Amino acid sequence: MWKKNFLFRATESTPMTQSENELFHDTEPAMDSAGLTLDRFLSVWVQGDGEDDKPSAFTNVYVRTAALDVAKQVAFLQPLQGRSHQIKQMLAPGQKQFLKQWLQDYAPQAWESTEDHVRDLFEPE
Repeated sequence: MWKKNFLFRATESTPMTQSENELFHDTEPAMDSAGLTLDRFLSVWVQGDGEDDKPSAFTNVYVRTAALDVAKQVAFLQPLQGRSHQIKQMLAPGQKQFLKQWLQDYAPQAWESTEDHVRDLFEPE
């Protein structure tokens, strides 16, 4: 199985260099937001058939919101969402555009083999 994580700041169209696992690995779960200064993120997981570095098709997309207080190292990670209507609402137009272009450039053959329901997630509304 091939998988790739893209971690966006909530309002940005270009992902960060760190993955969700790298940024949130050493954080504690936050119990409430009182007194926290939270940065908001959107984590996108794309899965596909194939090997670690060679996807043959992109099969699933999951998205979750996250918030992190960098100074206190506490975070909120929401559950992964996999329903098409939720993903379309959560992704900003620039994020959709970036992801579509990245997937097309990274593995053009895999993009062509991807079913329409996955490709449609990255179309502007």
